Amino acid sequence: MDKIQYQKRVTNGFLLSLYLLNGLPMAFLAGIKVKELNENRASTTVKYGWLNKNPFRSIYFAVLSMAAEMSTGILLLYETQDSKPLVSMLIVKNNAAYLKKAVGKITFTCENGKLVADSIKKAKETGEGILIETKTVGKDEAGDVVAEFGFTWSVKVKLPKQ
Repeated sequence: MDKIQYQKRVTNGFLLSLYLLNGLPMAFLAGIKVKELNENRASTTVKYGWLNKNPFRSIYFAVLSMAAEMSTGILLLYETQDSKPLVSMLIVKNNAAYLKKAVGKITFTCENGKLVADSIKKAKETGEGILIETKTVGKDEAGDVVAEFGFTWSVKVKLPKQ
């Protein structure tokens, strides 16, 4: 599947739901959606609800972390669709700052698309593992920053089995 097909699939609510049910069932249950995906940025959303709440009447921090991670990871998946050679990816570090109570609809946006594309290209050219430090910012419906996350991804080319 090429990048355009992948983009259409993950931004289509029904098709994303099928993908999440199969590959990321907790994200499906939490209600995480992909709002935007292109070569520059990705946005995910999560809305406060009964399944993802905490005792303090806000979205549970782990749910915020899932939505934040998806906004960075989907950029890596976008860049590696039909990749030859195959590229593996893994989070090796993360950090977070929670700045405001997360209620309503929260949108996480990662604008590291070019960094991701350049890093994956470099990993393919050199055959070496590359660390990519991504950042995503979560805002509420009023535009106030609720949380900021940093995820360090390790990417490397998968060598053919001998």
